[in-house]
Amino acid sequence: MNLIILLLPILAIVLMFRSQKKRQQQMQQMQTSLEPGAGVRTIGGLYAKVKAVNDETVELEIAPGVVTHFTKSAIAAVLEAAEYDAIINGRPDEDEGVDASDEDAEVEAGSADAKPLSFSKDDATGGDAKAEAEGGAPASK
Repeated sequence: MNLIILLLPILAIVLMFRSQKKRQQQMQQMQTSLEPGAGVRTIGGLYAKVKAVNDETVELEIAPGVVTHFTKSAIAAVLEAAEYDAIINGRPDEDEGVDASDEDAEVEAGSADAKPLSFSKDDATGGDAKAEAEGGAPASK
């Protein structure tokens, strides 16, 4: 029993170090695979294209003609070309034609049953009289 109590914390520590080492290796591999033209996301959430890769730094184009220098460790992810293009240029609505007609039909059906809202004083007092007639307490004035 005492042996299990001693081994559990040691096993937990070993597993934590192992997963941390694995993440570091993945990050190192991602940083070495950087190439010009790739879309990236920095740890600060900045999306940019790689212009040049140096030993310790990366030149990122954040806007046409605007190039900044970042350390390789500041790169959080290398994005696929399609994913980068979708993020930068916006995602098209694929179901726009089908869903829009369904939503319009639901709105029209719901609006026929619903009473239009009115904020006139007459409607407010009529609602209080109706509440009193139904046995509810009158609204305070």
